[in-house]
Amino acid sequence: MYVLVINFNLEGIDHNQFSEACDELADTFAAIPGLIAKVWLSDPDSNTYGGVYTFEDKAAFEAYKAGEVFAAVASNPNFINVSAKDFGILDGPTRVTRGVN
Repeated sequence: MYVLVINFNLEGIDHNQFSEACDELADTFAAIPGLIAKVWLSDPDSNTYGGVYTFEDKAAFEAYKAGEVFAAVASNPNFINVSAKDFGILDGPTRVTRGVN
């Protein structure tokens, strides 16, 4: 498995507008090949949003990173202070804590 964590602040849209857009886009993300899960992050008090993406492997992550959906997220003018960090995982302890089937 491979994990991507993205955080950003909103500019030009509010929490409710962002939430509605996420509801509309969920199926698009669900259809991404190799994406096991996406957890949508929201902290309106600090205006911090983002996602935790779990991919089958690094190749699936790299394919996502090279694709249109990632490009649209990365270039969204309503997202500022964007940070993205990808990680491998430690299989053994992750299995113990139910992070992997």
